[in-house]
Amino acid sequence: MTHELETKVQSDDIQESDCILECDSILEFDNVTLGYELHPAVHHLSVKIKRGSLMALVGPNGAGKTTLLKGIMGQISPLEGLITLHEIQRNDIAYLPQLNQVDRSFPISVQEMVSLGTWRETGAFGRLRRQHKKRVASALNQLGLNGFEKRMIGTLSGGQMQRVLFARLLVQEADLILLDEPFTGIDSRTTHDLVHLIESWHKSGKTIISVLHDLEQVKTHFPQSLLLSREPIAFGATEDVLTKENWRKARELNEAFDEHADHCGHD
Repeated sequence: MTHELETKVQSDDIQESDCILECDSILEFDNVTLGYELHPAVHHLSVKIKRGSLMALVGPNGAGKTTLLKGIMGQISPLEGLITLHEIQRNDIAYLPQLNQVDRSFPISVQEMVSLGTWRETGAFGRLRRQHKKRVASALNQLGLNGFEKRMIGTLSGGQMQRVLFARLLVQEADLILLDEPFTGIDSRTTHDLVHLIESWHKSGKTIISVLHDLEQVKTHFPQSLLLSREPIAFGATEDVLTKENWRKARELNEAFDEHADHCGHD
């Protein structure tokens, strides 16, 4: 009887420990390979992202960073391996595309654009309730967009448009936020304000993963980093990841990569 009790306690301890590890992670990659038409862009990635992380996704051009974000969003499926979301659904993810990928010719106002952040609750064609309108107004105020509500997005500067997109993220109130080059092509004041907003999200417990190219910015504001060069080079504390040796490996691997190579999964 005593032996059976000890065995059960040990088993319960193991299950509880596994639960703690899983519950501590919001996102997990298990030997993930991502690509297009069986040509891999990201190879054999196995990492766990802790809930509440503020992480930079860095690497040479063409290293697979945007592809990885698309895999998290479910826009492309893994050629191999598994991407697991822990205790969230895909509609709990907010995604900021690269600014140059946003169609600014679409006839929509700033207020309407920001209101799209409520789609999880209202649906594509639902009416905004009072609480939604308050959230939209608050987001516009926080991003310094008071007075811009009726402006068409096609008339905005790059920095103004990025503020609008961040206001939409703010309204969405997502647990996991993915940012693809959020500071590219915008002015320094807007960059400063958006970094401050990202840090406030981090303090509130949200998980942020951002593709970035400015390494000094990464070192100053992002405590964790994942260095990709078609395959993972280093993952962990930013000061340990962004070393000269790791960057040398990343560049060499990226230069040697054959973008037309076939999927290397095993049968």
